[in-house]
Amino acid sequence: MTGVFTDGSSVPNPGPGGWGAAYVVDGELVDEASGSDTDTTNNRMELMALIAAAALVPEGTDMTVYSDSNLAVQTINEWAAGWERRGWKRKTGPVENLDLVKEAFGAYRNRKDLNVVWIRAHVGYTWNEYADELANAARASGS
Repeated sequence: MTGVFTDGSSVPNPGPGGWGAAYVVDGELVDEASGSDTDTTNNRMELMALIAAAALVPEGTDMTVYSDSNLAVQTINEWAAGWERRGWKRKTGPVENLDLVKEAFGAYRNRKDLNVVWIRAHVGYTWNEYADELANAARASGS
């Protein structure tokens, strides 16, 4: 399989968290990234993973970025453009995690070569599980 697979988590939520991204071409790992935060949420870590994923792929390379967070995928693909038009406000109140929402949206807005897609978590997708392991290892080590 080819793509960038991402995951993020926080245990407990909120609490210490980690994120991971694995860039894979034809079933071979090309590059990976991971990181952590001592006091965060699942959603923040999912957004961090997506930001890192965009940075892993050279510009001009058509690639699908997979996330098991439907919230993060919808934020980038559907909601952020409207929030930006309204001055980064939702109809029902403030945008949560605005700093990372802006960064993630910016990372993908001008990258027509990147397609962000939701993938179901923990159903046997090897590279999604690998990204989950990266996130958990980063959270556990604090790096």
